[in-house]
Amino acid sequence: MNLRLSLCLAALLLPTVAAARPAQPAPAPAPAARQAELPRWEQLSAEQRELLVAPLRDRWNDNPQERARMLERAQRWKELPPQARERARRGMRRFEQMDPEQRQRARAIFEATRQMTPEQRERFRKEWEQMSPAQRQEWLRAHPARDAH
Repeated sequence: MNLRLSLCLAALLLPTVAAARPAQPAPAPAPAARQAELPRWEQLSAEQRELLVAPLRDRWNDNPQERARMLERAQRWKELPPQARERARRGMRRFEQMDPEQRQRARAIFEATRQMTPEQRERFRKEWEQMSPAQRQEWLRAHPARDAH
């Protein structure tokens, strides 16, 4: 009789116990948590360092005509204050999410405004906002961007 009672209780409690247990393994840590787990450069293995450096080495070796520009950009990046670096990162993320037509437009505007003073750029921005879509297209035809590198 005791055995029957124990089995009945176990049968009644089994669904409750099963429901209390997670059906799946714990979720993977969030990207920020994974980033926190990654070691500093000095603690990376030689293989991990090689994995990170190889694409840059390949670009350097494959493009001798670009080496001076790559080095100059690296120096400018090193000298940028942290806030300017973050602004540049946000701009790159925004650029990467653009479709090809938007990228071409962004390149054309950048090339046209890069040598302007801040006041001239602000004046251009206001004029751009006032243009109709047809006027903007005409401006883009008159000021095409150079091909991407």
